[in-house]
Amino acid sequence: MRILLVDDDDLSRGTIHQMLERAGHAVTSTASGSEALQRFRADRPDLVITDLIMPDTDGLELIQELRKLDGQVRILAISGGGRVNANEYLTVARKFGAAGILAKPFSNQELKDAIANLG
Repeated sequence: MRILLVDDDDLSRGTIHQMLERAGHAVTSTASGSEALQRFRADRPDLVITDLIMPDTDGLELIQELRKLDGQVRILAISGGGRVNANEYLTVARKFGAAGILAKPFSNQELKDAIANLG
């Protein structure tokens, strides 16, 4: 599966990128929501995994923009929270169009399961 990973936290992005590659996925990653939109337009991955709290374009905005570009795109929203509980952000992300949600920190198996549940 071709996956676009979006997370502004370098350590988190690197760790998740490695987990996905070890599971056999082709992964492109970026730290920026705006760059993610450019990459999505160019490559049309099978799945977008996006953090929700990012400085330039937050994950909720990104989900909305991705839905406009492709109503069928599968999106997995991830979040460790911020000023509010991660589950609140993730619930909103689902309402905005994320097919799946996953709270950080998560295990390799939880990530695999979340991807598998997206069908």
